[in-house]
Amino acid sequence: MNPPETAAIAETRLLHKMHRAATSLLVDAAQRDAAPPAALAELRDFLVAALRHHHESEDDVLWPQLIATDPAAGAGLLELSAEHDALDAALDALAVVPVQDSEDRAGLAAAAATVRDLVHTHLEHEEPVLFPVLAAHMSDEAWTEFSRTVIASAPPVGAHLNIGFFEQVGTPAELAVITANLPQAALPLDPAMREQARTTLTSLQATNHPRTAIA
Repeated sequence: MNPPETAAIAETRLLHKMHRAATSLLVDAAQRDAAPPAALAELRDFLVAALRHHHESEDDVLWPQLIATDPAAGAGLLELSAEHDALDAALDALAVVPVQDSEDRAGLAAAAATVRDLVHTHLEHEEPVLFPVLAAHMSDEAWTEFSRTVIASAPPVGAHLNIGFFEQVGTPAELAVITANLPQAALPLDPAMREQARTTLTSLQATNHPRTAIA
C-alpha cells in the first residue's frame, strides 16, 4: 500500500490543477462572443496576480528552504526559476491587453494562450522535480507554516476565484487541506465567496459560439 500523500503534495497538486484549469478557461472564454468583458477582466487580473505570487513564493521562500535541506535539489529548482522568468514576461503582456472591447478579443486570446502553454509546460517540468523533494523533506507541520504565510501574503485580486476553482477541480481531501490553512477570519466569508465565484465562472463557461479557435 502506498503511504498517504503529504499535505505539501496534496495542496501543491490542487494549486497546479487550479492553474491549469484557470489558464485554459481564459483562453477558451476569450474566444466566446458572449463572454462578459467584466468577467474576462476579473479572471485575467486574478491569473496575473495569483501566478506571480505563486512563483515568487517558490523562488523567494520555498526553494531556499528546500535547498538548505537538500542541496542536491538546487540545480533542478533553479532551472524552474528560470522558467518563472519567461512566465513573468508573458504575464506582463497579458496584463496590458485590452479586454473591454470585443474587437480586442483576439489579442487577449493570444496572450492568454501564451501564458497557458507556459504554465502547462512548466508544471509538467516542475512536478517530477518538486514532488519527490517535498515528500522527502517537507513535514506537514513545516508545510502548514509555509502555506499559511503564503495565504496571508496573497494579493486580494479575485481571491474568490481561488475558492471557486478549488471547488471545481479539487477532491474532498485536497479541499480539506486548503481549508485547514485558511485564516479563521476568512471562514465566515467562504459561502459568499463561493457564490461570487460560481457566478463569474458560470458566465465564462457558458456554451456559445466561439470565434476562431486558438490551439
